[in-house]
Amino acid sequence: MTRAAQIFELPERLATKDDSALIGADQEHLAAVGQALEETIDELSARLDDTRRRPAGGGQDALERDQEVHRLTARLRTLRRFGLDLCLGRMVLDEGAGGAAGDRTVYVGRLGLTDSTGRRLLVDWRSPAAEPFFGATHANPMGLASRRRYRWTRERITDYWDEVFTPDGLQGHAALDDQSAFIASLGSNRSPRMRDVLGTIQSDQDAIIRAGSRGALVVDGGPGTGKTVVALHRSAYLLYADPRLGHHRGGVLFVGPHQPYLAYVADVLPSLGEEGVQTCTLRDLVPEGADAAPELDPQVAALKSSAQMVDAIETGIRFSEEPPGRGMTVSNDWAEIPVTASDWSEAFDAAPPGVPHNEARESVLDALLDILVDKVDAATTEEDEQVQPEALRRSLRADEDLTSALNAAWPMLDAGDVVGDLWTVPAYLRLCAPWLTPEEVRALQRRDAYAWTESDLPLLDAARHRLGDAGLARDRHRREAQLAAQREEMDRVVEHLVAADDSEMQVMSMLRVEDLQGALVDEAGVSTKDPDRLAGPFAHVVVDEAQELTDAEWQMLRLRCPSRSFTVVGDRAQARHGFTESWQERLERVGLERITVSTLSINYRTPEEVMTEAEPVIRAALPDANVPVSVRSTGIPVSYGVVSDLGQVVGDWLAAHEEGVACVIGDPTFSATARVQSLTPQLAKGLEFDLVVLVDRGGFGAGIEGAVDRYVSMTRATQQLVILGDHG
Repeated sequence: MTRAAQIFELPERLATKDDSALIGADQEHLAAVGQALEETIDELSARLDDTRRRPAGGGQDALERDQEVHRLTARLRTLRRFGLDLCLGRMVLDEGAGGAAGDRTVYVGRLGLTDSTGRRLLVDWRSPAAEPFFGATHANPMGLASRRRYRWTRERITDYWDEVFTPDGLQGHAALDDQSAFIASLGSNRSPRMRDVLGTIQSDQDAIIRAGSRGALVVDGGPGTGKTVVALHRSAYLLYADPRLGHHRGGVLFVGPHQPYLAYVADVLPSLGEEGVQTCTLRDLVPEGADAAPELDPQVAALKSSAQMVDAIETGIRFSEEPPGRGMTVSNDWAEIPVTASDWSEAFDAAPPGVPHNEARESVLDALLDILVDKVDAATTEEDEQVQPEALRRSLRADEDLTSALNAAWPMLDAGDVVGDLWTVPAYLRLCAPWLTPEEVRALQRRDAYAWTESDLPLLDAARHRLGDAGLARDRHRREAQLAAQREEMDRVVEHLVAADDSEMQVMSMLRVEDLQGALVDEAGVSTKDPDRLAGPFAHVVVDEAQELTDAEWQMLRLRCPSRSFTVVGDRAQARHGFTESWQERLERVGLERITVSTLSINYRTPEEVMTEAEPVIRAALPDANVPVSVRSTGIPVSYGVVSDLGQVVGDWLAAHEEGVACVIGDPTFSATARVQSLTPQLAKGLEFDLVVLVDRGGFGAGIEGAVDRYVSMTRATQQLVILGDHG
């Protein structure tokens, strides 16, 4: 019996749907999908085994082999992970498409799939052919007569829903409740990770997912509007549909607000057939982020978060690129070589524009050595001993006085030292940031230069990008020396083989051909440093909860995306420190261009009962907040109590609900369990829970920050909200 047998397992209450006239064609088609799936897995497994057994070789051959292994492994993992539930549903084109209804039926999957004859069994959800499955509405059917969506449970269809767009589409349908598939999914229990929602993407969300990638697209929406869903699906869609964003052209970076959020959405991208998106938080972009503490002083945080302070990093580094104003003399076995101030200036001017400081130092040294070697060559006469340029260069490179002078004028710098000096050397800070007042300079000083805070991270990142890797130039020099040594050794071997060749054709002389000599040198065997996978550049960046980013943090992302191709996801009403500008104004100010704003205004997640209580909370602080309209109701009113009720509230809910997850927000003393998390309002952003217990003892504070924390906390609930205070 194949894995496709008994595909439909509908419960008894859905007996009217369990009719071969309604599901027989689907059963037959999905059986073919199951057969093709098994054949495809067997074929890919055999290809993967063959590829792994193939000799790796070196250079480009090894790279191409590794890429093929990665591609085959990723596709196999996806196919094995989902099996038959690769199929999301089907759509029937209207009569204008021609042919019988069976010929006009198109099945949509997470990936495309064909059988051994080349017949298309599933179209990839990201393809243009699948667009009506997500985008069709009664106002714009997009050529559909009907649409059917499946609910899968352990590779069995346990329910399905039909939507009909034309009179012709009424034939052969049992469930004609428009949007029922989506509404049913909203009422189901949550889990510790975001569940698969691809089959229920709505038309307003799909239009944003499939929008072009040029410029910056803002996805603006209040709680529960599906912003995160859109952001994740858009990441997978763009990599599939836009050739400019492929993995070999930079790929996509997805930036989330915190680690619990990344853990929550970790399964989504693989479920969409995409494993190539890099995901991280802003903290992950710099090594110091792992241990950085919150910036407790609001004034200090505000000063460090400005783009102007990022510019201070550039100023500080430029102070370390000043050529010596006085000359010197270098002595060696061949000559006394004067090094003038103009020689230094000429060498410093040779630093390539755009090359990081530490990496450019090698170019400066090379230019200086060229100048000095030329001086010796110009002074050499026929009677003088012939100077070998490479030997002279090696001697000059090893000269301690010359090296010390260069180190003083163009030192190798560390990002931590550059930023740490700002906070511990007032004179240096005044020099780099002359716009600061004496009071602000004092406020920014601290005893420990390396006691990193969250506000330091953008400055450390800017310094690291401007400085580059202090060891990269040395690594490059060592690599070039290794290759030169290989070539020198190969030259000796070739000369020996040629000299010993007594064949009539003198075949060994062919080894002197330059291309063959180059092929004999194994560049792949020369050690190189592993690249920073988050350093970029990326072809597109998706950033969620973007309303919280400071100007300095935006610079971290701009550095990684030279194309300025962004998807910006957020809600101005959820900005803890206020967001008085428009999206257009904010993004233009931080350097983005061609900005388009798309608004989501329907709350699919939060029940009406909760939003009725949450809306006044945010409007009291932000009267013009974009509060979305809820489309569902649970019939469960928001309840209130005292903090001492917390244990009983959670215990009663767990006893009454065998499935689902809950969260206590605002009580750090509550110990989390497998089904009940304990979070701050900041760490709850982007997450959702069946039950939310908000412990509000007044600690959230007044003003915008307190209102936003309450509003965010309340709107995490998908079923029930309980608010506990000191007095109920």
